[in-house]
Amino acid sequence: MKGFKAFLLRGNVVDLAIAVVIGVAFGVVITAFVKDLITPLIAALGGQPDFASLYFTINKSKFLYGDFIDALLAFLIIAAVIYFFVVVPYTAMLARSRKEPPADPTTKKCTECLSEIPKDARRCAFCTSPQPV
Repeated sequence: MKGFKAFLLRGNVVDLAIAVVIGVAFGVVITAFVKDLITPLIAALGGQPDFASLYFTINKSKFLYGDFIDALLAFLIIAAVIYFFVVVPYTAMLARSRKEPPADPTTKKCTECLSEIPKDARRCAFCTSPQPV
């Protein structure tokens, strides 16, 4: 029992549990956003977006392809919302915060022929002219 308690109270397990709870809550918020705001917007622009009543029958078996279309549209909308409202801003924020100074140049131009040569070269490999150090 002591080992199990140590396992549960390890930082990784607690962090993972918190991430799952936050992820589920975030999923509920995104689903509500799509259901309550995005889907009515699509309905206002292009008619009723509910395809659940669409089906076809083969040998008295009902194939509800409309439900699949609804689920597919909901998935695509949720993926787009997450990408444009979470991934893009987060990536931009990381890019702004990780400004690294430019690396020191490893080459320089030859004073005679303007070829790229190593920074510490004493002679140009192309024209063999001496280079200032």
